[in-house]
Amino acid sequence: MKVEMGRPIGEIAAAEEVESDSESESESEDAPERRRRRIAVAAGGGDGEEELLVPPLNFAMVDNGVFRSGFPDTSNFKFLTTLGLRSIICLCPEAYPEANEEFLKSNGIRLFQFGIEGCKEPFVNIPDETIREALEVVLDVRNHPILIHCKRGKHRTGCLVGCLRKLQRWCLSSVFDEYQRFAAAKARVSDQRFMEKFDISSLKHLSTSFSCSKR
Repeated sequence: MKVEMGRPIGEIAAAEEVESDSESESESEDAPERRRRRIAVAAGGGDGEEELLVPPLNFAMVDNGVFRSGFPDTSNFKFLTTLGLRSIICLCPEAYPEANEEFLKSNGIRLFQFGIEGCKEPFVNIPDETIREALEVVLDVRNHPILIHCKRGKHRTGCLVGCLRKLQRWCLSSVFDEYQRFAAAKARVSDQRFMEKFDISSLKHLSTSFSCSKR
């Protein structure tokens, strides 16, 4: 299975579909928000049949051992087992669904929950300390492979990944470009302002040696 770093897997599939079918409707940049693409990944089975593995919404690889997505549901569990996850970071404040908890338990996956309220208002305050605590979990390779998710994998997840990119010494234009690829038409100036002002000085002592991406 091939996962392209920093790009939604649905976006990759959409591009391939347009190239292969000249009559297909061209995809707008906010297509992942308007409709959920289900990506079929073939896993060879002993009976010769293919097993369809469905990634969560907005799934992508962030870096070595680090993934991001929207909220996984039961249709995504088989796909997630292929990642060999040790940990999941959930950025939603709501109680984790029972089916998801059972999946974590049966696969020995640890849940780290950092509840950040989702808000459609343009100037919602994102808690610095919560993002800082979540980053400490992401930077600890003992938690890898790890999946970061919120509801749709856009704003809360985008802010956390954006702050990680600052630690990886990405320039702000690259940080914002990645954020906008996932948020698309739903991109928020307040999110980008938060990432720009986020102070990484207290985290600089933590290693990013797992990283293969510097821009």
